[in-house]
Amino acid sequence: MIRFENVNKWFGAYQALVEIDEQVNRGEVVVVCGPSGSGKSTLIRALNRLEPIQSGRILLEGKDIHDRNIDLNAFRSGIGFVFQQFNLFPHLTALRNCTLAPVHLRRLKPAEADEAAMALLDRVGLAHKAHAYPSELSGGQQQRVAIARALAMHPPLMLFDEPTSALDPEMVGEVLQVMRGLAKDGMTMICVTHEMGFAREVSDRVLFMDHGRILERATPTEFFLRPQHPRAQQFLTDIRTPFAYAA
Repeated sequence: MIRFENVNKWFGAYQALVEIDEQVNRGEVVVVCGPSGSGKSTLIRALNRLEPIQSGRILLEGKDIHDRNIDLNAFRSGIGFVFQQFNLFPHLTALRNCTLAPVHLRRLKPAEADEAAMALLDRVGLAHKAHAYPSELSGGQQQRVAIARALAMHPPLMLFDEPTSALDPEMVGEVLQVMRGLAKDGMTMICVTHEMGFAREVSDRVLFMDHGRILERATPTEFFLRPQHPRAQQFLTDIRTPFAYAA
């Protein structure tokens, strides 16, 4: 479904993506992990054309996403993107956040959009908050609305950019539960996350990145029990080692 071919990306003199060559099959759940600054978020932002690349190609369903003739709005409407900071429209209710794009981009009738949005809010456990504004919702609730909003466009692909990193610990579980449900339903997903339990439990493959390169690609079992690259081994050692505090 997705193919990265020798993709390179620079921010000035800093190379954020280095010769990325990877593919993601339809129905796969791929978790991208690694230390901060490793290029994880840049990778999926490039896939949605939120970041330009300097060389290489990214193909989605066999089509070059940087083709000059591509309709960018139509292209992006086919990819669900969930950000770490929710990015809900603060002046719109949860329901209206979920109906805005279907009405204006898919040309659904408002009644149809309302019905579909209510079904999605129910799916994420928030039908009772349909008429609440983002300021009236917890962080976990806002993120679940953001997922429902992305799903409202019926995307074949969902991208998650550290969707739980801005949440209090007690709210993380409710968002991960929704993501587990999507994975179970066969949604193609690429998730940048530090939630290693989710990666171990839900993903089909784990990609480990550092300094803009994919250093390891493996099944969850292989990655967590038998990591091959020394940097991946060190990463897993570091996240498993409790912090030691000097007296």
